[in-house]
Amino acid sequence: MARLRGDLGWTQADLAERLGASRVAVSHMESGLSTPSERTVTLLAGLFKLEPHELVADTGYPVAKAERLPVVACRYTEVELQLRLFERELGLGLVEGWAERLATLAALAHDRGERDALLAARTRLTATTPTPHPRAFPQALSLWKGGSDGEDAVLAPGALHDLGP
Repeated sequence: MARLRGDLGWTQADLAERLGASRVAVSHMESGLSTPSERTVTLLAGLFKLEPHELVADTGYPVAKAERLPVVACRYTEVELQLRLFERELGLGLVEGWAERLATLAALAHDRGERDALLAARTRLTATTPTPHPRAFPQALSLWKGGSDGEDAVLAPGALHDLGP
């Protein structure tokens, strides 16, 4: 457990926070002073991106407890899942709505690594979102009709054709 934690660059306190346990409990598990429950092994396996049986293989974990472990564990957080979706959609040019989604995820993220990943994603989104050229903006505004009195603006018929090459 200590090796896996160290490979991720986490302290015992970092792992304890993700696990919902105390740092002392993590220390006791790592040193063999306590045996983690099946629930804890399943959570640890997910955090380390392993299956529960892989985590306890070739260890002194009790066979009776190992037999009660689930076959699979959730390996990804909601933030990790959303970031993968973001990368996929960014590659396809589908960026609409992602600024708000990333901001919401950042407000809910507790993990420093996830917050950093969300910040990097927001930076990538900002860098790839086209901004209109200042001289083209008045022309673009003239293509819209309505909207000045609080009504929804509608693109004028033929406006896209009027833009030319």
